[in-house]
Amino acid sequence: MAEEPRRKRKKSNAAVWVVLALLILALGGFGIGGFGGSVQNVAEVGESEITVQDYANAVRAEQTRLQQQTGQNLTFQQMQAFGLDQQIMERLLARAALGHEADRLGVSVTDAEIARRIRATPAFQGVDGSFDREGYRFALQNAGFDERSYEAQVRDDAAREILQAAIVGGTEAPDAYTDRLAAWIAETRDVTLATVTEEDLPGGLEDPTEADLEAFYDAHPETFETPERRAITYAWVTPDLLAAEIEPDEETLRQLYEDRADEFRQPPRVLAERLAFPDEDAAQAARDAIAAGETDFDALVADRGLTLEEVDQGELARDDLDPAVGDALFGLDEPGVVGPVETPLGPALYRVNAILDATEVPFEDVRDDLAYAFGMDSARRRIDAAREDIEDRLAGGATLEELGAETDMVTGSLEWDPSISEAIAGYEEFREAATQAQVDDFPEVTSLSDGGLFALRLDEVIPPAVPPLDDIREEVAEAWRAETLRLRLSERAEALAADPTPDVVTAPESLTGIARDATVEGVPPAVIQRIFDAEPGEIFAAGGDDGRAFVVRLDAVNAADLAEGEAAELRQAVRQQTESEIQSDLFGAYARAIELEAGFSVDAQALAAVQSQLGG
Repeated sequence: MAEEPRRKRKKSNAAVWVVLALLILALGGFGIGGFGGSVQNVAEVGESEITVQDYANAVRAEQTRLQQQTGQNLTFQQMQAFGLDQQIMERLLARAALGHEADRLGVSVTDAEIARRIRATPAFQGVDGSFDREGYRFALQNAGFDERSYEAQVRDDAAREILQAAIVGGTEAPDAYTDRLAAWIAETRDVTLATVTEEDLPGGLEDPTEADLEAFYDAHPETFETPERRAITYAWVTPDLLAAEIEPDEETLRQLYEDRADEFRQPPRVLAERLAFPDEDAAQAARDAIAAGETDFDALVADRGLTLEEVDQGELARDDLDPAVGDALFGLDEPGVVGPVETPLGPALYRVNAILDATEVPFEDVRDDLAYAFGMDSARRRIDAAREDIEDRLAGGATLEELGAETDMVTGSLEWDPSISEAIAGYEEFREAATQAQVDDFPEVTSLSDGGLFALRLDEVIPPAVPPLDDIREEVAEAWRAETLRLRLSERAEALAADPTPDVVTAPESLTGIARDATVEGVPPAVIQRIFDAEPGEIFAAGGDDGRAFVVRLDAVNAADLAEGEAAELRQAVRQQTESEIQSDLFGAYARAIELEAGFSVDAQALAAVQSQLGG
């Protein structure tokens, strides 16, 4: 019984997110302001306008989408570098063209449909899931809309949806195309693969002679060239460097323990979930149904269109709760459902999943942690207090070496390049300063992410160079051996492919059902690609890495059965993707045709003005 509500909930979630996405587009003005002025539009298609606010909202929405996908916040300048601003304008022009054509054709919807859409929007619903008139008015007021203008926008969006559905509805991907493409993707190969290693080289691989090393060194200078390095002298101090010197007395540590008692002493707690109901009768009916075995708490949550995460209350202590709720939850001897009890959200049922006893961590168990925390905190305060003195000393002409001798700072030096990340070079602040520093720059005090300070001096820029052979002889020998082994293995694999009679040390493997996107352990992707370029029965050699090459025989090409299993699912996915692409192309061509027929214009000055504000 529990599985069916979960499936319904999954579909409900998808519908809710679609509605929310439409709401975001419709209420794009939330949190967007400052684009007013005498110029209101950035573009027009026929009688349909694209306002500066429309453009700004579309840019913000795209930034949010990219941030959710990549985890990075792209600036408007970065979006321009990728051409995303042009894509946004093209989408807005297509949308405006659709609106113009809907007006021309008289496409619209009834007032009842507008009311239905608004009532179905989750943002306008109350706790009980029904339409909240006051919440609707409040949301529009916060967004800078009045009801009339918002409802007109909903009507326009609905008309565009009808027209768009008429344009792309009924499009189907040709069976011949989808079947051919799905069959190509799902096709697999069976092969016999022999791995060729150094053990298969007649006579093995000899050590390089001096002439070999010199020739290889001269032929591959780029392999041994060192990057540009920066000779840097620095002075730094961090809380970690000072904390070891700070040892608090026992009384101080015990006082810290008492100050943080909430961390170390936990009262009895419960892990609970809460499900609120619109009234006492509904809550009691749900409780009775659970008691009768007709349903359970999970099903009730799913029936309300919620998830367990959304009703989870976490750990609760009695002092966190109203007396009536606390009595109900802490009156249980074992996990279970209690209620109804009155809460700020109305009558609710609670499910207690675990009852946790009171706990206490002894002082002795956390003494070292408290001492470390005290030392780090004291060190940070000491560093903060010393900053002004350090800056004054530098301003007075003190060198970094003198700072190391006269303050808490420690002086050091290194030849730095971006590959070095130990000690101070692991701090991003140092790396940025080291990259930007110029010889003869005045050292400046800069903060580190952990509360430390540093100042640096660029003594010299050391250009890229190839070290003398004597200095890197072992590195050259290692590179020579790797390259020579690669060539010898490839030659041996080619010989075996031409005459596969000789055996290899490692027994050949039979690999079956290899897919185009397969990852086979120890086999480079290029070899997989080569397998799919081969003809049945063909034997070929392929280079590898890590001291390996391969001899491969293609034993069979396996056609996919598109009528069942994963291949059938793939065929359906190919069909859906193809139909989506056809619809996108068809809609794009239709929108461009409308733009050309109705005429469109982009106000470059207004567009530049709003882009300037977005970029600022």
